[in-house]
Amino acid sequence: MTKKKTTKTWREKYNGRTAPETKRLEVAFAGMKPGQMMLISTPAEIEEWLRSIPSGSTRTVEELRSALAQRHAADVTCPATTGIFLRIVSEIALEELADGKAINQITPFWRVVDPSSPLASRLSCGSEWIRATRDTEQH
Repeated sequence: MTKKKTTKTWREKYNGRTAPETKRLEVAFAGMKPGQMMLISTPAEIEEWLRSIPSGSTRTVEELRSALAQRHAADVTCPATTGIFLRIVSEIALEELADGKAINQITPFWRVVDPSSPLASRLSCGSEWIRATRDTEQH
């Protein structure tokens, strides 16, 4: 008998990592050098940072990673987990929007997710929604 694979909800994934962690890199990884202190953040910390971005403003993922690393006295923030956690936070916000929450009550992930990025094309809303939402906020 094969075991049925169960898929976690976005909320379960969000709750899966509750504390930031720093690690010293032993080998080069994703442009980072051995010996650097690397932060592995959390979805909650990324959500908090996204909520601090003023309406009509945008930031880059690189700015997000830099700010989080600085907060934890790390040299870098892991790009892989940052992307994963950013997607988790984004999908939860989209679920909340679909459930009737007003757009100004959900986490404004579109202020960091570039509409032309691979992440934007994987989100359930798609790139065009992000582009349109940014345009609406900036006018």
